[in-house]
This record gives sequence, structure tokens and C-alpha cells, in this order.
Amino acid sequence: MRQIYLVLVLLLASAVGQAQDPVYSQFFSSPTLLNPAFTGLFPGRYRIALNHRSQWPQLLSTPYSTSAFAADFHYDLDPKRRDTDGFGAGVVFLNDRLPEVGYASNQAMISGAFHKTLDARGERTLSLGGQVGIIQRNVGYGELSFEDEFNGTTGYIAGAGGELLPENNVAFADYQLGLNYSSLPSRGVGVFTGVAVHHVGAPEQSFYAEATAGDEIEVTNTLHRRYSAYLNLRLRRTGSVEISPRAYFLSQGPHATLHAGSNVRLLVNYVTGTSVHLGSWLRMASSSGGFGPDSVVGLVGLEVSDFVFGLSYDVGINPKVVRAQHRGAFELSISYLGLGEDDGAVPCPKF
Repeated sequence: MRQIYLVLVLLLASAVGQAQDPVYSQFFSSPTLLNPAFTGLFPGRYRIALNHRSQWPQLLSTPYSTSAFAADFHYDLDPKRRDTDGFGAGVVFLNDRLPEVGYASNQAMISGAFHKTLDARGERTLSLGGQVGIIQRNVGYGELSFEDEFNGTTGYIAGAGGELLPENNVAFADYQLGLNYSSLPSRGVGVFTGVAVHHVGAPEQSFYAEATAGDEIEVTNTLHRRYSAYLNLRLRRTGSVEISPRAYFLSQGPHATLHAGSNVRLLVNYVTGTSVHLGSWLRMASSSGGFGPDSVVGLVGLEVSDFVFGLSYDVGINPKVVRAQHRGAFELSISYLGLGEDDGAVPCPKF
């Protein structure tokens, strides 16, 4: 049974490694994970974002979780001019954990972007950004014991059986590129649209690559590039109501996902900047049955001064993949905008 469990651990870890990257339902709430071109694109001097996603709590004793921390900074080349160009710099940390089998993936990236103002009023901006860093993945062997390690009386003696376990840790360099166009006129429709490519170099991520290098059969598992594109509109219906229809598509190897829906921002108090956000969108995904509806996401958010809080829940609606009651996922986001400016850089969407 212990050997079988080890095989299952490695197979599941390999399957997680080959699957689609973790993606937040509140994809705009961690903008530098969505597109490095968003680095420093906000009306302020610095921004801090925290995200946490917990999924499949009914299926696993310890839920599958994804946590992220990001911080980025905005700089103007000429702060006295409204149409000045700018740039941003930041860091991103991502932790993806499947505690059931001791699998973890850690990602650390530094981000940079240049923002070119396209008009005299500073209402249209073209941004180009990139990220570079390292990804580290491991599978824990700490809870494993084997039959020949049993001493016959009191328990198991770790290492007594002399099992030769494969390498359970791998690390590799990674980088991403992105382009974003933002238009936020004082009147009319605001537009945010962009494209990004993650894992540009398609790095090797196999736990067995180094051990089998030069063998007759080499075990490899390159990380598929992830291509994504999004479109978000900003429609001001009145002075206190703002509607943001959006679509986000990504493709990674055999996997493809489309998010489509809308958010509504309701201004409650102009003096304190308090607003309520409500949103819902549909996620379409590829599966063995083809491309179709996968889940529905509902969002409620609160914006108070420079803080933004968001809570969302995914409800699975595709019974062909996994039973709907096992597809739920909670997601929490918190962001803070430091030294905000009412008319500074083009602000990106909140969630």
C-alpha cells in the first residue's frame, strides 16, 4: 500500500504540473499575475494585493489552495506633465498547494513595465511589460513509510528499508511578456484590452529530467506556454453607477477557458470613496466532452477609501467532469492603493 501511495503521489503531482496554471476568478484583482503590462498602471504611487483561493473543500480533507502576494510601484518621467510617460516595477509571489499529497509550487517574479501616453490629456496609454523569476515545485515524502521499515514491534524506522526515491524537488527559470491598451476618457466608454504570454521559454519541469538525461528513454515534461487576451469596458450610466462588461480568454496546451460577464460598481459615499461592487460571469472550459459551461462565479466587493475587498464563489455546473457539489471554490482578495491620485495614471479594473 505504501508503494502504491507513492506512485499515486507522483502521478498526481505530475498531473497537477501538466494541468492549466492556477487562475483567479477575480482575475483583475491581481493584475500583475494577469498581465505584466499592468505593473505600475494605477492612480497612485504603490499598490499591494493579496489573493487567496480555496477549492474542492467537500472533496478533499484539506482544500486545494492558491495564495498570492503582489506589490508594484508607479513612477512618472515628468510628474509635472499630465501627458507624461511612466514606468512601473514590482514583485509577485505565488504559492499553489495540494496538501492531500504534499505537493507545492512556489513562484517568485520581478515585474517591469513602460507606459506610453498617447494623447495630451493622458487618457490613452499603451503599456509593455515583462516578468522574470523562478518556479520551484516539490512533493513531500515525510509521511511515507514502507513495509520493510517496520521493526516488528514498535513501528517504522525511517530509511531502514533503503528505498531509492526519485528526486522530489525541481526548480526552473521562467518569464512572461504582456501588452495592454487603456483608454479612459472623461466622457464615453472606457476600454482596457491586452494580451499576454506566460512561460515564454516553455521550461522543463519534470522531476525525472535530470536523472534520466542521456538515457535511452528520457523523461521530460515541458510547461506549456499560456496565451491570454481580455477586453473590459467601463460604462458610466450615471454619476454613481458604473458597469464593466468583460471577457477573458486563455489557452494553455490542450486547455482553454473563457470568462464572460459583468461587474457593477455602485458609489455609496462620494466623500469617503465608499462603493459596492456586484458581479457575475460564466466560465467556459474545454473538457473530454468538448468546450462548454464549467461554472458560474458570483462576486461581492467593497471599496472604502484606498482599500478594496472582494469575495467570490464558483459554482460548478458541468456534471460530466465532477459532481457540482465538489466544484465549489471560495476566493478572497484585498488590495491597497498608496498615495492615490484622483487624476494620475489610468486605473485598471478592480476585480
